Amino acid sequence: MIELLTPAQLDEMRPAGRFVASVLAALSEKAAVGVDLLDLDALAHDMIRDAGAESCYIDYHPSFGAMPFGKVLCTSVNDAVLHGLPHRYKLRDGDLVSLDFAASLNGWVCDSAVSVVVGTPREEDVRLIDNAQEALDAAIAVARPGNRVGDISAAIGAVGRSHGLKINTQFGGHGVGRTMHGDPHIANDGRAGRGLPLKPGLVIAIEPWFLHTTDEIRMDEDGWTIRSADGSRGAHVEHTIAITEGDPIIMTARD
Repeated sequence: MIELLTPAQLDEMRPAGRFVASVLAALSEKAAVGVDLLDLDALAHDMIRDAGAESCYIDYHPSFGAMPFGKVLCTSVNDAVLHGLPHRYKLRDGDLVSLDFAASLNGWVCDSAVSVVVGTPREEDVRLIDNAQEALDAAIAVARPGNRVGDISAAIGAVGRSHGLKINTQFGGHGVGRTMHGDPHIANDGRAGRGLPLKPGLVIAIEPWFLHTTDEIRMDEDGWTIRSADGSRGAHVEHTIAITEGDPIIMTARD
């Protein structure tokens, strides 16, 4: 079911967005050579507890998951791009890591992701992150009344293809509100002018993710972590936004 929120409800959701943004900012600063992925998860867990929030991940068990997720943060490193299950691994110089985090505060959910390079960056990794951010910015720019979900998907796909990237459409954006995942699904490529009309009060998470040289993916042995099929690295960025009568509101803005 798709729910359109009132302006008052959007105001109620803002603290959840600010909280998610603050956690990702702290995690991005903490991520460094020698830091363990489990330490990042523990930091997010502490911040959830201190804020009186609730994790959207720890008991999450969709049909594609092998078991309840069991952690509060997704940490996807190098050739992993989505749903990375935190495990005992110390970050190394040059690692590309995606940090994906969603939480509920006061009954409202926001969801966001950022990709960072730890230590000495590789030029191609920085470029891939920039490509994903460019796609996210382009998608947010068309998230206005009168447009459709297909316009968001088409904007993401156009940016990806302009940089010579192939686009996977199996996992993408989604509705957000009282729960983490809802309708509509927002693929990372599509046809403009198609799909659900965008109306004020619609809240969605837009999440472009790109791989260097493939659009094929495989599931890791942990039953959660999604990796590129050819070992190439991936970047993933995401914001929760609200459609309004004018400019969209970026609920999870980190600046």
